[in-house]
Amino acid sequence: MNISIIGLGLIGGSMALDLKMLGHRVVGVDNNPFHQREALDLGLVDQCLPLEQAVSASDIVVVAVPVGSMPAIIKEALKHLPQEGVIFDVGSTKQQICKELEGHPRRNRFVAAHPIAGTEYSGPSAAHSGLFFSKLGIICDVEQSAPDAVNKVEDLFVQIGMELKRIGSEEHDKHLAYVSHISHLSSFTLGLTVLDIEKDESSIFDMAGSGFASTVRLAKSSPEMWAPIMVENSKHLLEALDSYIEILNQFKKKILNNDEEGLKEMIKDANRIRTVLERKN
Repeated sequence: MNISIIGLGLIGGSMALDLKMLGHRVVGVDNNPFHQREALDLGLVDQCLPLEQAVSASDIVVVAVPVGSMPAIIKEALKHLPQEGVIFDVGSTKQQICKELEGHPRRNRFVAAHPIAGTEYSGPSAAHSGLFFSKLGIICDVEQSAPDAVNKVEDLFVQIGMELKRIGSEEHDKHLAYVSHISHLSSFTLGLTVLDIEKDESSIFDMAGSGFASTVRLAKSSPEMWAPIMVENSKHLLEALDSYIEILNQFKKKILNNDEEGLKEMIKDANRIRTVLERKN
């Protein structure tokens, strides 16, 4: 198949690489000339073209740009998409995108998707093969898309090793706020806290253990990607944040009161997350 990838960062570049390895012809679209050159040099895509030219010759178009830019780009791509072509996005929020495309005359050729995969790195150089293997590929609001369009996207996800799940866009955003978006927010907060109170950067480097490194890892994530996600999913993220702050205050109170037994109980309660995560494995 001829596949266009709009946005050649970590997700778009990794998907391009996997699809190329499967024998598909992959054309890249990116408004950053450096990203275009880097994607070509790294062999992520076969060619880079302007959006209209790439989309008009594509069976499938993947939109892998920051979520705030997606609706406008998807609408533009739909203008040039062949009759039986399919467009899907890979954004971490779904409800706003689906809302903005509601009523579009070619809405049924768009599939709202989210391959749950990634790292804290960004740009074409961060792309690597196998990123999506054994990860979950979510398809949202399938009733708004043509059955053949949904089948093509799900088949592509299976080809790159993903497991499939169908849910509504609001349910998707709610769950992602709780298990992904709040994780990034807490990591950004920890990073800022340590930088604020520990002025000796060499001490951070020398004394930070693996626990700190793993907890703050997400703070290296792209601001261009994550600021729009937080804005678009503000309703659910604020709900999660209120709960997070309440629990932090509970810890603070017990520390102020030297309540060792109370701290043990809270930590023991938190340990239950281990059972949940082990069940997945």
